[in-house]
Amino acid sequence: MASSPKSRSDDPARAVENLTVAVDEQHRVSGLLSIPPGSRACLVLAHGAGAGMHHPFLAGIAAALAQHGIAALRFQFPYMEEGRRRPDPPALAHATIRAVVAEAERQTAGLPLFAGGKSFGGRMTAEAEALKPLGVSGLVFLGFPLHPAGRPGDARARHLADVGVPMLFLQGTRDQLADLDLLRPVIKRLRSRARLDIIEGADHSFHVPSRHGMDDAAMRRSLAARITAWIDRRLGLRSGRSQRMAS
Repeated sequence: MASSPKSRSDDPARAVENLTVAVDEQHRVSGLLSIPPGSRACLVLAHGAGAGMHHPFLAGIAAALAQHGIAALRFQFPYMEEGRRRPDPPALAHATIRAVVAEAERQTAGLPLFAGGKSFGGRMTAEAEALKPLGVSGLVFLGFPLHPAGRPGDARARHLADVGVPMLFLQGTRDQLADLDLLRPVIKRLRSRARLDIIEGADHSFHVPSRHGMDDAAMRRSLAARITAWIDRRLGLRSGRSQRMAS
């Protein structure tokens, strides 16, 4: 699809290209693609319900992934692109994800693709994959929203049984949208397709109390290292540096 002129930083590991992706005749969305030198995979990152692709959380994850040689394509859902607060209907969200994954495939010249995102974005990606495979090698969930706050349940996870690719769940122990006592049985039912990484003290936004000695920037680096190590395992590669950083 059409891309706007490139806009790059002086650091090649954090270079970013602006893209525009056509979803259908009515909707076009913006994207930000970073491809560090020697990239070995690309992660398509969808934003959460209340914040777009420019949010410091997603920007920090993408920058940290670049340091590990993982490309990242962040993008807007149509409602965020158009300045609306209410998230798009699932069908439009799914179509957007499919269009962006297809664009990532075109832009990254055959790199293995992974997809997922923060909260709502990760859930919509999983739903899209469950309905029809996206052609990715795995899904990454940064805070899977298992249920609304204060209303525990696991109905939002039913579609995961129809996902046939490996899945990584990064979840905080203080996440009010994912009771771990409910999420763990979901992961167990998915067997070898799913891995659950618990982030001690983290809430749904991956903030941790100051006593943990980790600020938001350090948390993003840690999450990126965990994602990189998992991607490398999926690719059959050794990622000792990333695994040490994630531990």
